[in-house]
Amino acid sequence: MPFILRRLYRFMTGHIDGILLCGIVLLMFTGLVVLLSASNGSYVRVSGQLVNMLVALGVMWLFANIPPHYLMRMALPLFVLGCALLIGVALFGDVVNGARRWLHVGVTRIQPSELMKIALPLMLAWYFNRNEASLKLRNYLIASLLLAFPAALIARQPDLGTALLITASGCYVIFLAGLSWRIIATLFVAGLGSLPFLWSAMHDYQRQRIMTLLDPTGDPLGTGYHTIQSTIAVGSGGLLGKGWMNGTQTHLDFIPERTTDFIFAVYAEEFGLLGNSVLLVMLLFLIGRAMVITANAPTLFARLLAGAITLTFFTYAFVNIGMVSGILPVVGVPLPLISYGGTSLVSICLGFGILMSINTHKKLVQT
Repeated sequence: MPFILRRLYRFMTGHIDGILLCGIVLLMFTGLVVLLSASNGSYVRVSGQLVNMLVALGVMWLFANIPPHYLMRMALPLFVLGCALLIGVALFGDVVNGARRWLHVGVTRIQPSELMKIALPLMLAWYFNRNEASLKLRNYLIASLLLAFPAALIARQPDLGTALLITASGCYVIFLAGLSWRIIATLFVAGLGSLPFLWSAMHDYQRQRIMTLLDPTGDPLGTGYHTIQSTIAVGSGGLLGKGWMNGTQTHLDFIPERTTDFIFAVYAEEFGLLGNSVLLVMLLFLIGRAMVITANAPTLFARLLAGAITLTFFTYAFVNIGMVSGILPVVGVPLPLISYGGTSLVSICLGFGILMSINTHKKLVQT
């Protein structure tokens, strides 16, 4: 019996990175604690999030046990499937609150843009790995087109926040593949020059978000309400915070979307600057461990994919905290592993499962 138990233990934990798992579980536990306060003590909401976490950890374990060379084989089919679903959304998707983002598949509906968060970096990492011996400028141009197509479809829904995050994940792969700084500088200058055209192409609500960032007091009861109330909550936490379950901005219902996109405002008000520092240390610990895995990855495919997953996680955290703190426009980006919601939690843990797979399957079979 002890032999069977040892074999079962090795099977369950053989491809799990203990350091990464500890960081993930710590952040998840923090999320549950904050969610209980943000939801006014709703154990139904907390138990629902606990179920989401268990499902996400199961997905993480599953992908941790898939060798990277199998992930390579999945790259092209997943990308084609994701693009086909995005086209389906554009043609037949459901319109909810003025946005066409959901597609009915059988008895349920899905949001294909979530699939592209993994499919796009997988595809680009596979493409650069396939052309590793002779990377030229045209390869980067082709990769940019592979990136632009799904990003444009998502931006058209419209879902500018997700489109920017997916674009960022693709740009990370292209940058890590060795794009020269001269070309990066040229693209940056060209991007600055195109800002007037991008401004004219934006929807009215998107332009309003940027104007609200510059002056949230211009519409304090409308578009500026989220930013004003969240920054008040963050600032009122002071050094040590008001205490768990004692946040006035939270429990007097001033903070909007306080269990999802603005949960950091709840945390900052109740735990203060000291608590914010602890949270940042936990996030940096997780990012640091992921960067170590990236640096030790055995192949170009593994390094590009691991680097993109790590930097995308960093982008999620940076954008959410910056949005709540009033230094970035308000976009629909959750705080990773903290905010309530199953879809983003599963996609993030799926990425960490891939990182664990890269770390524990050192030998990558070329296909």
